Amino acid sequence: IFYTDWMWTSFVVFSISQSTMLAVGAIYYMLFTGVPGTATYYATIMTIYTWVAKGAWFALGYPYDFIVVPVWIPSAMLLDLTYWATRRNKRAAIIIGGTLVGLSFPLFNMVNLLLVRDPLEVAFKYPRPTLPAYMTPIEPQVGKFYNSPV
Repeated sequence: IFYTDWMWTSFVVFSISQSTMLAVGAIYYMLFTGVPGTATYYATIMTIYTWVAKGAWFALGYPYDFIVVPVWIPSAMLLDLTYWATRRNKRAAIIIGGTLVGLSFPLFNMVNLLLVRDPLEVAFKYPRPTLPAYMTPIEPQVGKFYNSPV
């Protein structure tokens, strides 16, 4: 039960944060440059960046699907289409495009996550390393000096 709760929470948190990152960043680029297509360009850059990170983790010995690359490009294409269709009406681009990104991004990523190996199995196969000494929790010293004469 804990795992499914954690999985749902992380999916929701990442969906909100990444769709916001895409919508805000891409709309900023589009309004700044005035060029439709910049959202797809922005999403492509983020996808390539995530592929590089995925390769780096793989080089460190983690499994290939340890990092899941989010599906930014289709949502960005919807945003570009909205920007083109609203005839440079900035408010409509922000409201309609942001809504389309917010609704489509989690759907694309849900399909993406269904194709990944069981994360719980991966977690048991590749456990976290032990914590370094400076991060080891210290036991609380409650009541230790209760009867001290000092």
